[in-house]
Amino acid sequence: MAQTTIQPSENHLLALLPENEYAAVACHLEPCETPRGFVIVQACAPIDHAYFPCSGVGSIVNISPEGNRVEGGLFGRDGFAPTAAAIGAGISITQVVVQVPGFAYRLPQGKLLDLMKTQPVFASLLHKSAHVLAIQAGFTALSNAVHEVDERLARWILMCHDRIDGDKLALTHEFISVMLAVRRPSVTTALHVLEGKLFIRSVRGLLIIRDRAGLEEFAADAYGKAEEEYERLIGPLRKSRL
Repeated sequence: MAQTTIQPSENHLLALLPENEYAAVACHLEPCETPRGFVIVQACAPIDHAYFPCSGVGSIVNISPEGNRVEGGLFGRDGFAPTAAAIGAGISITQVVVQVPGFAYRLPQGKLLDLMKTQPVFASLLHKSAHVLAIQAGFTALSNAVHEVDERLARWILMCHDRIDGDKLALTHEFISVMLAVRRPSVTTALHVLEGKLFIRSVRGLLIIRDRAGLEEFAADAYGKAEEEYERLIGPLRKSRL
C-alpha cells in the first residue's frame, strides 16, 4: 500500500492512549482507504476487523428482513466500528458502510480482543465509545419518532459536520433519504427549508454548511445529548474551527 502521512493518532480514541499502550496497539494497525460505499461489514456477516477512522464518516444501518433500511448511528474519527468487535460477537447484526470517504486503520478482531486484555486504557476507551454510540442510537430513535424531517436533517448534518474538516459534505438526496428513512421528496423539501434559512447550501450532491450556530438552534433538542456524553466520557468531539 502507498505510504501515507495520516497517523493513527488522528483517530480520537487512539490519540488518547498513553505512550506505551499506543505503541502496543499501533504496531498491529493496518492502514486502508475507505471510499464512499465501502462496506466495513455486511449485516449478519462475520466481523473480520475493527476500523478506526482518521477521516470520513460511516453509518450503522439497520436492515429489516424485508429490506427496509434506516441509519441507527454514525461515526468517524471519534470512534471505531463495528462496536460488536469489542465483545467478540463474531457476527455484526447491522451493516456498517462508509458514506463520506476517508482513511482508517484496522485491527483483526482477534488481535483487538487480545489487546483489550493487556491494555486497560485501550479497553476502557472502546467500552466508552460503544456506550456513547448506543446513546446516539437511542436519541436517533427518539428523533425519528418526535421531530419533523427538517429538524432531523439538521441534526444529521450537524453530526456529519462534527466528524469532518471543513464545511462541505458530498451527499446525494437519495442517500440522505435512506439514512433518514424518508422519501426522497421529503429530503428535497427539508433541504429547501434549511437553505431558505441560510443554514446550508445544497448543489449537485454537495451540502455546504453556512451557519453552524443557526443549524444547532434550529435542531433544538434533536441534537446535543449524545455529543455531551461523548465529551463527558472521552473528550472534545469536534476539531477546533478557527
